[in-house]
Amino acid sequence: MGIVRATERCNGSGDCRNTHLTGKALCPSYQASLDEKLSTRARANLFREFISNSEQRNPFDHKELYDILDLCLSCKACKSECPSNVDMAKLKAEFLQQYYDSNPVPLRSKLIANISRINKLGSYAPSLLNFVNQHPVIGKMVKRNLGFAEERSIPKLHNTTLKKWHSNNGNIESKRKVYLFADEFTDYNDTPIGIKTIELLQKLGYDVIIPKHAESGRTYLSKGLVKKAKFLAIKNVNLLQDIISEETPLIGIEPSAILTFRDEYIDLVPENMRESAKKLASHVFMIEEFLHNEMQKGNITQDQFTTEAKEIKFHAHCYQKSLASSLPIKEILSFPVNYSAVEIKSGCCGMAGSFGYEKEHYDLSKKVGELILLPEVRKTPQSVLIAASGTSCRHQIKDATEREAQHPVEILWEALKK
Repeated sequence: MGIVRATERCNGSGDCRNTHLTGKALCPSYQASLDEKLSTRARANLFREFISNSEQRNPFDHKELYDILDLCLSCKACKSECPSNVDMAKLKAEFLQQYYDSNPVPLRSKLIANISRINKLGSYAPSLLNFVNQHPVIGKMVKRNLGFAEERSIPKLHNTTLKKWHSNNGNIESKRKVYLFADEFTDYNDTPIGIKTIELLQKLGYDVIIPKHAESGRTYLSKGLVKKAKFLAIKNVNLLQDIISEETPLIGIEPSAILTFRDEYIDLVPENMRESAKKLASHVFMIEEFLHNEMQKGNITQDQFTTEAKEIKFHAHCYQKSLASSLPIKEILSFPVNYSAVEIKSGCCGMAGSFGYEKEHYDLSKKVGELILLPEVRKTPQSVLIAASGTSCRHQIKDATEREAQHPVEILWEALKK
């Protein structure tokens, strides 16, 4: 489908003009600003107007379009909540790629898109990079010069990578085998969550294998470098199509990374690889989905977990809500007999990957988070656990409320009978 036809799917119903009081996630930038020009409908109308009537050699080369799309958080709520399923995040990525064909890619966008390469280099001396980024003076200078909000804390590198840890801790002998996608965020920053995921699965009787794979391409898509994301999609499909199956699925921890297989990859690969990408996608699961499926099959039982009581409130990642479901999170967190999980009925957390780190987006990011999520976390008693699957969601919660939000896997790992 061409980009003009994609924008024409918008029928002007105005569902993107929901307020946060409706319980809908669409559209976070509109909900926080109540400005019509920041609604999905307005962006679709501008797309049609500029691309259909442009006198530029490159019809995408319009700063006005760039500016209006700059405030789209790419949360994908429009893909599921819009009655016409307008996917503005996908349109934004395609627009930026076309726009950069006529304009230079900003340095900050290059850095964010290539964060996996930067972290790989930094992993050889993580303490040094962490010292620079966390230093009260040097860190602020770095953020100021690169265009990041000084109020934000830069995610730290762990002292090892998940792949290195896994290679030193081996596999277990088991007939139940799963492949783990060591995404670029868990591999370098949230390594402890990756370690607990592996340990949880091993203790539940699964042999966990990290196959050879490339990064997901999520950071490139978020910054409109679609050509690079396409290269990674092709590479990953080629590397994984012959080993991933119903019996040996691919599971992932970071929702935005693993769900790329089920969403963008099918459109990114060439036509002759489309069926392979679809087949692969059908056997790719978020860790919460995989655990839920195994619990329903009886392969994971309640007697493997504690009988202590815990209350949990959880925030579901935007992509989980739009491309999958938040139900598996609730079900797995309520699986131990005396555990009770309740979903915080919030929309986007406001971070949207790198969006909330960028200085010109900081205020809007905070406003989005303050609509429901952050006030709800603040009023939650300390005895109640807070859970969130997304890396950026957890950072938003910690920065704004000083409360630690755990990944659901961490909570289940702690609930295992020792």
